[in-house]
Amino acid sequence: MRRISSGSTFFYKRVFPIIWFGMIGIFLLAAIIGAIKGAEPAFVIVPLAVLAIAGGFVFKKLLFDLVDEVWDDGDALVVRNKGYEERIPLSEIINVSDSFMTNPPRITLTVRKPTRFGKEITFMPPIRFLSFLRHPIARELIERVDEARRR
Repeated sequence: MRRISSGSTFFYKRVFPIIWFGMIGIFLLAAIIGAIKGAEPAFVIVPLAVLAIAGGFVFKKLLFDLVDEVWDDGDALVVRNKGYEERIPLSEIINVSDSFMTNPPRITLTVRKPTRFGKEITFMPPIRFLSFLRHPIARELIERVDEARRR
């Protein structure tokens, strides 16, 4: 089997949000301590609240729906997320789409029958330096899914 999802998924899904909200917490704590000493806290608290809310929306939209791992097993893909695993035959995939101008890059598989992970499975392919074109893994999956459906 060949892994087609990025090894950085764990960092993006689990570590980066902790760093993001941790830094906001540290600055909020500093603003509260400053307010106790007589400084104006609204100057710092309002931007921190905006950053926390915006970060929450962006993380929910771009990171939290990513599955942990996707492996290519020839005529099927093996998807792993939160300790669960499901094997999806290529012939059961209806559509393969990718977003090439987002960070992190995303590939979404739409499946014929809902799986444990839903009807759409989104994963992060390996990161490339110049991502202005469709990801090679997405192109390859589109061709292989089309071939599997023709059989």
